[in-house]
Amino acid sequence: MPGAVAPPAPRRKRLSQFTARKLRRGRRARKDRAGYLFLLPWFIGMLFTIVPFFASLYLAFTDYNLLNSPQWIGLENFADMFRDPVLLKSLKVTFVYTFVSVPLSLAAALGVAMILNRGIRGLPWYRAVFYLPSLLGASVAVVLLWRYVFGFDGIVNAFLGWFGVDAISWTSDPDYALTTLIILHIWTFGSPMVIFLAGLRQIPVMYYEAAAVDGASKWRRFRSITLPLLSPIIFFNLIQSLIASFQTFTQGFVMNNGGGGPANSTLFYNLYLYQQGFGQFNMGYASAMAWTLLVIIAVFTAITFFTAKYWVNYDS
Repeated sequence: MPGAVAPPAPRRKRLSQFTARKLRRGRRARKDRAGYLFLLPWFIGMLFTIVPFFASLYLAFTDYNLLNSPQWIGLENFADMFRDPVLLKSLKVTFVYTFVSVPLSLAAALGVAMILNRGIRGLPWYRAVFYLPSLLGASVAVVLLWRYVFGFDGIVNAFLGWFGVDAISWTSDPDYALTTLIILHIWTFGSPMVIFLAGLRQIPVMYYEAAAVDGASKWRRFRSITLPLLSPIIFFNLIQSLIASFQTFTQGFVMNNGGGGPANSTLFYNLYLYQQGFGQFNMGYASAMAWTLLVIIAVFTAITFFTAKYWVNYDS
């Protein structure tokens, strides 16, 4: 009709866009609320973690025996650590245990993973059998069994007796007690083995076939193909194993009834920390030890990350 005014269509379009954005924000807000709801147990758990975390940092600078109020003494606990020969011994035991057991455990895990990767029959059964010790290795029952196996009347001495070797009490001899725990750690290689096996399954077979056609030996294929492509998995397992080894406690506690004997040969750092905090109620000193251990783990982790650029290959 001439002279009629058309309805404001663009305005309705802008209103429709505004409504759509509002609806999208509402849906996003509902999704955010659902996410926070699922994270709520984690936030609640953090309250039980972060408070002791900062409380131990404060106690590290105090003289506290659980009975009296903490008394601020500054860096005295950390200074006493350098004058404590037992603590230095526990550090030595922990370092020897870590730097011997971790490489041997990873080497055993990689070797078994490569054998299982050949496609042998019953692979799931073998994988479960080799993984089981990693679930039980730190348990009290297994350590007690280990103490019997290496005892004076244990299986190891019975086996060596067939070859005319005199029986000794491996767990009671300062020269061999730590070695038995290192062997226990190596025996529990199942967890990194499963991760290595998953990594080996991701390496294309055509790389090995091409190398075989070019005349590369098995060792050359392992060194030039397997190790570079598996280096990120090795790096991950190395970090995990280092952190776990520095925190070893149960094996040393159970093997010699919490004393770290014989002659402190199995006195791990964490075990000595436990003795100071809950045996002698020297909680301030134990807190300083705990933070020192945190720094030690952080330093070795940082060194591993720094050196990773020289040997870890991330194939893009």
